[in-house]
Amino acid sequence: MSQHSSLQGSKGIVVKRNVLKRFERVELLRKRGQWKEGDRVQGLRKTTPDA
Repeated sequence: MSQHSSLQGSKGIVVKRNVLKRFERVELLRKRGQWKEGDRVQGLRKTTPDA
């Protein structure tokens, strides 16, 4: 089911997600210095998207 065009903003639907994909979590942890090359990508620590 699609959303009626009158309910969309000028740039479409923009929703802040509260769950990150695995590659996004790895990138965020890499920026924070909590993940380095060669570490496991399964069982990653919890992250928040805005922090």
